[in-house]
Amino acid sequence: MTDSAPRRARVRAPELIGKGGWLNTGDQQYTLADLRGRIVVLDFWTFCCINCLHVLDELRELEEKHRDTLVVIGVHSPKFVHEAEHRAVVDAVERYGVAHPVLDDPELATWKQYAVRAWPTLVVIDPEGYVVAQHAGEGHAHAIERLVAELEAEHEAKGTLRRGDGPYVPPEPEPTTLRFPGKALLLPSGNFLVSDTTRHQLVELAEDAETVVRRLGSGRRGFADGDPEQASFNEPQGLALLDDGSVVVADTVNHALRRLDPATGEVTTLAGTGRQWWQGSATSGPAREVDLSSPWDVAVFGGKVWIAMAGVHQLWTYDPAARTVAVAAGTTNEGLVDGPGAEAWFAQPSGLAATADRLWLADSETSALRWVDTDGRVHTAVGTGLFDFGHRDGAADQALFQHPLGVTALPDGSVAVADTYNHALRRYDPATGEVTTLATDLREPSDAVLAGADIVVVESARHRLTRLRLPEEAVRVESVAHRTRRAATEVAPGRLRLDVIFQAPAGQKLDTRYGPSTRLLVSSTPPELLLKGEGADTDLSRELELDPAVTEGVLHVSAMAASCDDDPANAYPACHVHQQDWGVPVRLTEGGTDRLPLVLAGMDEQ
Repeated sequence: MTDSAPRRARVRAPELIGKGGWLNTGDQQYTLADLRGRIVVLDFWTFCCINCLHVLDELRELEEKHRDTLVVIGVHSPKFVHEAEHRAVVDAVERYGVAHPVLDDPELATWKQYAVRAWPTLVVIDPEGYVVAQHAGEGHAHAIERLVAELEAEHEAKGTLRRGDGPYVPPEPEPTTLRFPGKALLLPSGNFLVSDTTRHQLVELAEDAETVVRRLGSGRRGFADGDPEQASFNEPQGLALLDDGSVVVADTVNHALRRLDPATGEVTTLAGTGRQWWQGSATSGPAREVDLSSPWDVAVFGGKVWIAMAGVHQLWTYDPAARTVAVAAGTTNEGLVDGPGAEAWFAQPSGLAATADRLWLADSETSALRWVDTDGRVHTAVGTGLFDFGHRDGAADQALFQHPLGVTALPDGSVAVADTYNHALRRYDPATGEVTTLATDLREPSDAVLAGADIVVVESARHRLTRLRLPEEAVRVESVAHRTRRAATEVAPGRLRLDVIFQAPAGQKLDTRYGPSTRLLVSSTPPELLLKGEGADTDLSRELELDPAVTEGVLHVSAMAASCDDDPANAYPACHVHQQDWGVPVRLTEGGTDRLPLVLAGMDEQ
């Protein structure tokens, strides 16, 4: 290293291994040695995770700007059993427009080698094969951009930088009518409106649910209002019909709500700025002036448009008369907690359906079916939390789903659930408290709509709508239960030192102008696991005390740090929020570790 080069901790990067092999490389297999001379960013992700999808979008500009020196490699590390299927990873890479190589690691081999503890995690490897930085969560693109520029200069001077084309080879496009459709709506005409998510369009289909009537949107990723050819969307999802006949569209990656006039095809923007909501942003106000975060579905309930705000684990509302938005339920903490809206916790709500007295929702990361009453209280019908999932029928307190994305109110008061990762359509009956299976062999169903005596399912990974008769008797399936695949961390009973590592990026400092710039929130499942250390504080290190009588559980850790450009001459420095939630499975074992380090940004040098 030259005298003028910045000094930083360096650890030799472990090899990249994954039983599923490589995608987006033209069938070429790669090792770290093949990438020597390039700056490598490993993106540990899983396709169920909304924060991972945010990071994919954050990285696009960085990849384009440094395309001849930087190689981003997605290391797909599954949470759910379905995500360990190779075909599902292939689908997800296309679905979300991943334009870099992906290593499919179904057994979490590379995840373990790099001691990763959270989705998403970004690891930076220098051109000589050393790990120089690690970041958990989203919002780190600016810091990685600065580091990449430093590494380019440093290794150009040393002669260890190799420029040129990267290993990415785009797959051949498939000529299907729809491509990973997300949600559907029955129009008053009897036609279907479908969000053709991967092609960034809305598509109107005839009553046969197959014949294309028209396409709405340019088909290019973008954010523009206008007529059907000029308007552009960015991975649109949910659709809802308003009283005036217009359609509200959850334009997910644009962090916006759009309005479609079905008569003219004209698209306008109802809510959102195009920027993603961060902690500290406004939580109510004029709809066009407030940031949103990955709105995934919409439904009209109690005179307002309710929004499944998947990106921040909340429900929001849009008031069409006042043209305002506001948080309706959820704290932004990820988990399953019922009660008054202001105290409830959600985990990536992704599907909504309204009846006169209930707003049903598919809470995907807790594999749960939940509902909101007319007083705004949140209830859980099926589901126990972030770590239990499967395909099991029966009494609601025993039944299991696997990452459901859609819910549909049925005429008899029951609800159908698009049980996405189980490839099934399920039914919950509030009258009996029973869960049954209506249909199987549906490839990643993400929504369903009633059409007369039929139910039309959005079969997302088969790129089509599929019409089913509502069966009088449910299908019987063999029960399966799963827990998340991550190995538990062995910790000593009693005192445990929790250290969240945060090093402000070069040229930045912690923003303390308006008080503490950091926040740490800790809880556990079961709650009895923590004898001491629960709750919120501003210090990123904390002494926990674990009950020796509770042999295993999960520590839930949420950390936030704000840093700003360190330039005394600038009265309005650019500031950035770094944020991550961890769910760390732990097993209490004599001789286990008494320190739990979680890297938010930087390197753990202890």
